[in-house]
Amino acid sequence: MIESSMKVGGSGVIVGIDESKFGKRKFHWGKRVQGKWVFGGVERETGACFMKVVADRTTDSLLSVINEYILPGSIIISDCWKSYDCLSNEGFVHLKVNHSVSFKDPDTGAHTNTIEGTWGAVKRGIPAIKAKCQLDYYLAEYVWRKKISTFATNSWRSTDSIICIYPSQTADKEPQEAAT
Repeated sequence: MIESSMKVGGSGVIVGIDESKFGKRKFHWGKRVQGKWVFGGVERETGACFMKVVADRTTDSLLSVINEYILPGSIIISDCWKSYDCLSNEGFVHLKVNHSVSFKDPDTGAHTNTIEGTWGAVKRGIPAIKAKCQLDYYLAEYVWRKKISTFATNSWRSTDSIICIYPSQTADKEPQEAAT
C-alpha cells in the first residue's frame, strides 16, 4: 500500500517533472541563489505529486527518483534539461518543451505549467530560512496535504495517512524499551 500510494502516473497518464532550487535569496530579492535542489513531479489530472531533495541534477540522480516515484508507461513532460534525454529508453513516453522558444509546445500541446505552478505554491509556504535545515519536512507536509485533499472521505487517521504517503527515511528499528 505504501509503494502504490507514493507513485504517480501509469499507462497513458501525464506527469510533469522539473527541478527547482529552494533556499535564501540575496537581499530578499530576485532569484534564490543559495540552497538545495528539489526534484518533483505532478500528475496532471489528479494533482498527485512527489518531491525529493537531490544532491545534484545529473541523469543518475534524477532517473533514480523518476523510477522510484513514477509508474512505467507514464507520459512524462519536461523541459529540455539534458538529464531527461534517456526517458524514452526507460519505458516512458517523453515529451519536451523548449522554454527558449515557447512555454507550450505548438505541435504536441505539452507544457510544464502544472509543476511550475506547484513550485510557486510550495515556495510561498516555506520560509527561506527554514529551507536550509527543515526542507524535507515542509515538502513532506505539502505532499501530504495535497494527497489528503484528494481523498473523498476522511476515514483515515491523519498519522496513518502521513505514514502511508511519506514513510520514514530512518532505519526500521523498534524503539528500545526503557530498562526497569
